[in-house]
Amino acid sequence: MKTIKTKLIITFLFYSLFFNAQKLEVINKDNIFQTSGKVIKNSILTIPSDFVYMGKEISNDWKKTGYYVGGIVGLIAVDKVTTNFLHNHLEPHLTYKLPKISFIKGRTDHKWLVGENAYMSYPIIGNYLFSFFTNKERGQYASINALKAIQYATIITQLGLKTIFGRNRPNRPLSETAIEPWTNNNWDFFNKRKEYLFASAEASAFPSLHTTAYFAIAKVFQMEYDNYWIPYSFMSIVYMAEMKKHNHWVSDLVVGGIVGTLIGKSIVLSSWKKRNINGVIKKEKNISFNIVPQYSNEYTGLHIVGTF
Repeated sequence: MKTIKTKLIITFLFYSLFFNAQKLEVINKDNIFQTSGKVIKNSILTIPSDFVYMGKEISNDWKKTGYYVGGIVGLIAVDKVTTNFLHNHLEPHLTYKLPKISFIKGRTDHKWLVGENAYMSYPIIGNYLFSFFTNKERGQYASINALKAIQYATIITQLGLKTIFGRNRPNRPLSETAIEPWTNNNWDFFNKRKEYLFASAEASAFPSLHTTAYFAIAKVFQMEYDNYWIPYSFMSIVYMAEMKKHNHWVSDLVVGGIVGTLIGKSIVLSSWKKRNINGVIKKEKNISFNIVPQYSNEYTGLHIVGTF
């Protein structure tokens, strides 16, 4: 009997040493510079696969893609009705303004650091700095992926889709005679553009850059933190504060939301693959064990209590 008890004690001691060794592996993680370097390196290396995932989102289910295309054509067909309703019945109720938070004064080419865009860019930068100094890998990935989303949205909409479709923006109000480059014709596509990266009014309606970028950013944070309410609510408040300035057909906004969601989702899936993450990131659970030796006239051993 004593031999059995001795073997049990030795077994428990080996288990305790092994478990503590595993805990030490978790504790001895990378320092802030190692973590930051790894995040930046992986974020650069995943750029090609970001676009591969975008292509897969379109090509994996052509039937679904066809439904989306059909729905978009339908929205374009009724754009006069829906856009007129937006201009006359919804926008007049969106009268609130957000205070200026930009640190940049005067004219600047950094469009994402001024106006309402600052409400999207500064939290991304702040989240990165906080995550850097607290050595939080997920937060750094979320911020860099969000910045990538802004860049991709700009390239895809400004240089790509807007150049291809060349749609003119709607006149305000649609009931009055339009003067170029504004139009009352919802089928006014394939016009020539004057500027490309930072669009002028000519042929720059389809899709909306702001909508694309805002939805891409929201999707990145929603997936990285597994939370819908905060990123989408915050994005909506910022976006609607300057609704009148966007000057878009309703279909431009809807397509921007679809394209932005596709961009954000593809970036995160590409990042997760590099980080060996499958599916939604779950919150880490802390598991602790207390190992207490027990001795008596009848029993000698270890008492183990686990807290999950």
